[in-house]
Amino acid sequence: MKRVVSISLGASSRDRRVETDILGEEFIIERIGTDGDLKEALRLFKELDDQVDAFGLGGMDLYLFINDKKYTIRDAKRIVEQVNRTPIVDGSGLKRTLEADAIKKLDQELNLKDKKVLVVSALDRFGMAKALTEVEAEVLFGDLMFGLGLPIPIKSFNTLNLIAKFTMPLISRLPFKLFYPTGKAQEQVALNKKYEKYYHWADIIAGDFHYIKYYLPQQLSGKIILTNTITVQDLNLLKERGVSKLITTTPEFKGRSFGTNLMEAILVALLDKPVTEVKISDYLNLLQEIDFKPREIDFNQHDEFATI
Repeated sequence: MKRVVSISLGASSRDRRVETDILGEEFIIERIGTDGDLKEALRLFKELDDQVDAFGLGGMDLYLFINDKKYTIRDAKRIVEQVNRTPIVDGSGLKRTLEADAIKKLDQELNLKDKKVLVVSALDRFGMAKALTEVEAEVLFGDLMFGLGLPIPIKSFNTLNLIAKFTMPLISRLPFKLFYPTGKAQEQVALNKKYEKYYHWADIIAGDFHYIKYYLPQQLSGKIILTNTITVQDLNLLKERGVSKLITTTPEFKGRSFGTNLMEAILVALLDKPVTEVKISDYLNLLQEIDFKPREIDFNQHDEFATI
């Protein structure tokens, strides 16, 4: 039996452990949150190093990509450098493959051309953001708003690239918690709805759910949420707010959609070769073999969601 574990800076209240079968292999899939405690996360990585088949680094990114340019997040690098035996991934490989492919599949279903899409953080979801522009959706990028607190929407992909070119060298060196919610902050919904008009403008709100959730308006009737890492509590929250449909780019495992870092760890465990030797084509081929599909929930067909 293979075991993959995501150790996350996120809230421990979101922890889950499931057993499942993938391509004939029995898997234990586990998520352990450390409530924003970087030292505790490092302790767990060291304790479980060589005891599991692959790690996911959750609640923070190791790499952010802009086209072919890769930026390494300093806080994450400090952790990864101290994991010596077990492969560790942050989900960026899947964000560039699975999520981009999910947009293409959704375009066939939803006809995304000219749909209004708010991407709360494109730098964290570059594959998704780029794919949305390629299918000619009308996209607003919220990186300055949701990541840096600046009330400035980015209205073009070229502008996003230009801003990233000048800001990423600095941002990658800052403490990660300054621009991404960790620990109990992931459970909060802000009373300040300063970005509410952009939620209402959009047909689809896409990207990291912790960003989406923090400024979630009281009413989102008819909206589609495109995200991942959803709990039962999140499902009930979205239903209460009137959301029409939820689409997660990662599949469902016994009622839970886990993060891309944990999904990428599953692929690494199946490939059974050093992470440094894994290619994007390896992921694409394995994803096709597994037939991972986006999870869709029509809230109009569901009453309250119960914990499994």
